[in-house]
Amino acid sequence: MATPTLRTADQLIEAGLAPPSARAGLEAVAARYATAIPAPLAALIGDPADPIGLQFIPDPAELETAPHERADPIGDDALSPVPGIVHRYPDRALLKPTLACPVYCRFCFRREHVGPEGGVLSEAELEAAFRWLADHDAVSEVILTGGDPLILSPRRLGAIFTRLRAIPHISRLRLHTRVPVADPARITPALLAALDLDPPLFLVLHANHAREFGAEARAGLRALRRAGIPLLGQSVLLRGVNDSADTLRALFETMLECGVKPYYLHQLDPAPGTARFHVPIVEGRALIAALRGTISGHALPTYILDSPAGKTTLEPSPVSLSAGL
Repeated sequence: MATPTLRTADQLIEAGLAPPSARAGLEAVAARYATAIPAPLAALIGDPADPIGLQFIPDPAELETAPHERADPIGDDALSPVPGIVHRYPDRALLKPTLACPVYCRFCFRREHVGPEGGVLSEAELEAAFRWLADHDAVSEVILTGGDPLILSPRRLGAIFTRLRAIPHISRLRLHTRVPVADPARITPALLAALDLDPPLFLVLHANHAREFGAEARAGLRALRRAGIPLLGQSVLLRGVNDSADTLRALFETMLECGVKPYYLHQLDPAPGTARFHVPIVEGRALIAALRGTISGHALPTYILDSPAGKTTLEPSPVSLSAGL
């Protein structure tokens, strides 16, 4: 069951997440980009400028596009052979069954496409996606993303998993989501049953600050763990949200406390209107260097940059290698 969600300027103002004077700006942003803040996340926002508020409350700065920002910053569109499929690597493909999310991040790299109007793939589009996957036997892993696949009903998710598992060369499934921290009430026995797959589905949780892991989120993650679902964590380095070594340490250690293995720390993708979140790579490398040796190795994710050419590791080198090594 979904929880109440703030979507309009009036609702944000009534909830105390924006002053009445911000109404015109909020409405201008909403005319271009989707807004949704579920109650569990809204309850964590102490101030619009705090690390939770910055991620989700619309800001007129989003309507200012810097010269280097692009509507499709990692080149998904050019790599989409049929609707809902992105094929960047030989052995993997993305499947985007929906473009809707329980919460809309103000820095989303797919912000020009996601939203409640994006809907779900039609039955004909899903069939075309399944046919494409079946015809490409080099693809051994399918990564469900979107949008957020966990806003789909357990029945619909189960049907998608059944079709994917029927393709002989697909041996691994992964799913990216914010639901456990954004709308943990969706983690029901029916959903857990749908996610109970063999080989196991890997669930990748998107979270950027330790405070996102409230009591409800922790309970949802505990339920996922007890169901035997492997959990990985993915974060984005964001100015004002997690751009300090102490904040990142707290985030990654909190993930581990909740049974989530920190997996990737992404450099911000240059989507339109996201410049206020940008942290230079040199600064990101310094943060990773500051964390190394002060945090358990399995708590430290890989720092990466996504681009149309694929992922590039941004890890700082702690040593200079001699010619003989």
